[in-house]
Amino acid sequence: MSESVLPSVLATGQLQSRVQRQGRYVAESMRHPGKMLPSIASQIISAFTEPGDLVVDPMCGIGTTLVEAVHLGRHVAGMEYEADFAALTAANVQHARSQGAAGFARVACGDARNIATVLGDLQGMAALVLTSPPYGMRTHGHVQCGSREGGGPVKKSNHRYSTNKGNLAHQRLPQLMEGFGQILAGCRELLQPGGVVAITIRPIRVDGQLVDLPGQVIETAEAAGLVLTHRLAALLCGLRDGRLINRASFFQMLEAWRSQEKGQPVCAAAHEDLLILRIPKPSPRSR
Repeated sequence: MSESVLPSVLATGQLQSRVQRQGRYVAESMRHPGKMLPSIASQIISAFTEPGDLVVDPMCGIGTTLVEAVHLGRHVAGMEYEADFAALTAANVQHARSQGAAGFARVACGDARNIATVLGDLQGMAALVLTSPPYGMRTHGHVQCGSREGGGPVKKSNHRYSTNKGNLAHQRLPQLMEGFGQILAGCRELLQPGGVVAITIRPIRVDGQLVDLPGQVIETAEAAGLVLTHRLAALLCGLRDGRLINRASFFQMLEAWRSQEKGQPVCAAAHEDLLILRIPKPSPRSR
C-alpha cells in the first residue's frame, strides 16, 4: 500500500483482535484494556514508511505499533507511562525478534510529555509517529457472565488503564487534551522533514452525551504545530458478502440497547477515526 492509493475506509477489522494477536504477541498482552488493532498499525506503517525508517509511539501500551513495525523491517522507539505495560512492550518486541522481525527497538518507561528530552538523540529522525491517547481511566475491558446461558452476575476485568493518578487517563478531558498536546509538540521535534503523525481515536460518551473526541484531537494537534491532511476511517467491524460483521464489546452493545430503549438513536462504534497530520511546509516568503 502507498499513500497515493490509501483508501478513505480501511478494512482493518476482518479478523477479531485476539485472532490478529494470536501467536504474534505474548498471552499476557490481552489484559491491556485499550489496545490498537494490529491491522491498523501495519497498514499505516506500510503506507507512510519504508524499511529502515524510524517509527515512534509515545503512548505505546503493550507495543502494538512497535511489534508491527519491526515485523515490517522498520526501527522503533516507544514510551509508556506504566512500568508493567512497558515491560510487556519489551517482551512483545523480543517475541517478534525471535520470530524473525528485522527491526530494532527501543522502549522507555516514563511520561511522554517529556519525550523530546528522553528521546532527544532521535530529533529529526522519525518518519512516522503512530499512537492513540487514552479514553479515560476506565474502558470496556473483558466480561464474564455467571453461567454459560448468560445468567448470573457479570464480572468485569482488565477495564482500567492504571491506578496511578499521574497517568493522563485519570485526567478530565480538558487536562487530557492539554497533556496530549504537550506530547504531540514533543513528537513534532522527533519528526524528519515530511514526517507524518497518525492518531487513532473515536468519539466517546460522557454521561450519555456523545463527545467529538476526534475533533478535539484535531484542534489539539493543530495547536501543537501540525496540519491535518487526511481523516480516514479504520473499521473495527468485519466486511463479509457486503455486510458488516459487528465486533463491538458486550458493554458497547449493552449501552446501545439501553439507549435505543429510551428512544435515542445510539449505535455501537464500528470504526475509529484515523487522523493523518504533518508539519506544515514553510511558505515561500519565509524561506
